[in-house]
Amino acid sequence: MTVATSEVMDGRSFTQRLDASEITRPMWFLWALSAGLIALDGFDFFIIGVALPFLQRDFHLGSAAIGAVAVAAIAGSLVGSLTLGPITDRVGRQKMLLVDVAIFVIATAGTAFAWNAASLIAFRFLVGIGIGADYPISVAYITENVPARLRGRMVIGAFTFQAVGALLGAMTGLTVIHFFQTFYPDSSQMAIGYAWRWMLGVGLILAIGVAMLRFSFLLESPRYYIAKGNYDEASKAASILLDEPIALTPETDPPEEEPSLPYGALFSSQYRRNTIFASVPWFLQDIATYGIGIFTPAIIGTLAFASEANFMMKEMASAKGAAIVDVFLILGFLMAVLFIDRVGRIRLQIAGFVGMAIGLSVLAISSLQEAGWTIPLVFAGFFIFNLTMNAGPNATTFLLSGEVFPTSIRASGAGFAAAFAKAGAVLGAFALPLVQQAIGTLSLLLLLAISCLIAAVITYTFRVETNPPHHEQPAQHSS
Repeated sequence: MTVATSEVMDGRSFTQRLDASEITRPMWFLWALSAGLIALDGFDFFIIGVALPFLQRDFHLGSAAIGAVAVAAIAGSLVGSLTLGPITDRVGRQKMLLVDVAIFVIATAGTAFAWNAASLIAFRFLVGIGIGADYPISVAYITENVPARLRGRMVIGAFTFQAVGALLGAMTGLTVIHFFQTFYPDSSQMAIGYAWRWMLGVGLILAIGVAMLRFSFLLESPRYYIAKGNYDEASKAASILLDEPIALTPETDPPEEEPSLPYGALFSSQYRRNTIFASVPWFLQDIATYGIGIFTPAIIGTLAFASEANFMMKEMASAKGAAIVDVFLILGFLMAVLFIDRVGRIRLQIAGFVGMAIGLSVLAISSLQEAGWTIPLVFAGFFIFNLTMNAGPNATTFLLSGEVFPTSIRASGAGFAAAFAKAGAVLGAFALPLVQQAIGTLSLLLLLAISCLIAAVITYTFRVETNPPHHEQPAQHSS
């Protein structure tokens, strides 16, 4: 990409230029880079649910070990979001993207070639660190480098690839199971020993592809340089990003009043409301999202195909059912892209939480029905849950975490919110199966529905309006 050698100084700030700009090719590259690892997150999130029954038999896992395998990547995501978010604010978005990619490729390779349960858990924890780091990096990268009028749609558009990755995981699981059914029809032993490795191996291929894409285009956020007072580098980065020669100076882009806020500012009286708003609803959402999502094939198998005695047939039917309901994850994200600026972040998040509660209630009712109504109600419950979750909270929480904090602590704030959310995910993935055994499926689903309604109330109570939609007021502390 060629930029004119003479820089232009016309008195406009970088923000003014960015907001007036059309989407340039470098912006699309940055967007695609951020979307890539989010897709890998969705793939990993789904594929482990399909692989778990095979892993359980191959490594002879007990219930605690199954929970550890399921929760390892989520726990790693918590650590990655919490620790690498603040580092991203210190060393820059671009450098952490490279570290993030390296972690993900190495760890994904380790999961495919794991030799026992302990090694698998360790490598999946590292995969989670890579995923967790990508949340604050990606949201900061997109938020700072696209026009404000398109920010919501582009951030959510990138996050849509989580659902695309999940659907790809479903198709991968179906393909691998079908392969082993075709070539080893009389025995499930080959599938038990190798099917899960093939499934996780596809994740390695995808990770290498994303790594190649990320290394092909490296660009730091101009706003990050401005916050650090490095105007020469900011001018170079802005010229590439906007595809025109630009000279930024302290006069056009004065440093923020608080250019170097410490991490502790997230919990100060000035930003505490923002932190609660960005974190607590996301925490409650992830309890349901991960508790239901990871075990979607198992839940469908339990509620809809409990009478199927053949192991391979039951897993195939469950994977097919999960693939069908996962289509509604993509549809939900598309609805979010369509309505985010028309309806607004807050109303969309509240409506989504209410919809999730309705979907969970329908699933609860399905456990009480006769066989003839069970399957329709199970799929209706998942349709409603997946659609409203991604049309609302699963999109808006990610977006808002990058909008309600100033530049100097944007990745830190988004990272803390993502880490706090992943604590809910750990709780959902590890504790909910135990809770289900203790109180039953009906009570568990109703409990999750209540938690979604509580999240809607907290969203309304602590709401912080953000500035991109014209009908909303600027966030008090956003930049």
